[in-house]
Amino acid sequence: MKKRTKKHVGAGYYLWYGISYLHALLPLPALYILSDALYFFLYYLARYRRKVVRKNLINAFPSKSKKEIEKIEKDFYRFLCDYFVETIKLLHISDKEIKQRMKFDNPELINELTQSGTSCFLCLGHYGNWEYVPSISFYLSPNVVQGQIYKQLHSNAADRFFLKLRSRFSPKNIEMRDTFFTIVKNKNEGRPMVIGFVADQRPPRYLDHYWTTFLNQNTLALTGMERIAAKFGFAVVYLDIQRVKRGYYRGTFSLITADASKEKKFAVTEKYMRELEKTILRNPAYWLWSHNRWKFTKKTNPSA
Repeated sequence: MKKRTKKHVGAGYYLWYGISYLHALLPLPALYILSDALYFFLYYLARYRRKVVRKNLINAFPSKSKKEIEKIEKDFYRFLCDYFVETIKLLHISDKEIKQRMKFDNPELINELTQSGTSCFLCLGHYGNWEYVPSISFYLSPNVVQGQIYKQLHSNAADRFFLKLRSRFSPKNIEMRDTFFTIVKNKNEGRPMVIGFVADQRPPRYLDHYWTTFLNQNTLALTGMERIAAKFGFAVVYLDIQRVKRGYYRGTFSLITADASKEKKFAVTEKYMRELEKTILRNPAYWLWSHNRWKFTKKTNPSA
């Protein structure tokens, strides 16, 4: 693939960035007024992915009534709009404010691992405001390399914009294809790593490696995080995010494994999926239901 360069971004990025930055100068209470207006447009007028969201919710919660499904659906769209303005706010937010809005209960779990020389994957889902999670850098040991895996977006302008946002707290943005190289480089330099891995996306059809039951449905799971962690003997830590109230989140870490190389095949992936499911079931509205997560069905003949 041809490497993207700054000259390919064009004026669209600068216009997008400029408008977003002007909005980011506003305090979040003012931005939530924008969020409320955006909700009305997105849900009632544009009807953004309404069919996908409704189908996902019905299949995930077959015992819930139509009224209950509609409430989760509306709460999800309200939160999606909040997520949008909260993320824009990252362009102009103080360290003090982000520490107030994104708290972590037990970062010592990760520091204990890295102080012993162990690197770890910090795995989470598209739940709550995952864009606030890189602020964990305030609580990590200074000698730790902090990174996050991302997949390059099709739009050059959007890709550069989100890279700008995700660099706010100085993590290294690692394009998915560069993960292996980056890990080897830092490992050879003797530098422990904490790498964020959002692993609840839908894998490509050809990566038909592992299926599990997730939210009452046969679900194809990403296994790349587990395979890389097992190869390098990484620890794997799950981050459970709770939305305390509008604009405020709390993260709690739990150890999935201290050494993925010692786990049975797919055990790490399965544990991650179970932890994520518990997070979602606690309050379903804050997960990314607009993603067409169950586009693929399980083959009856795996060799076909």
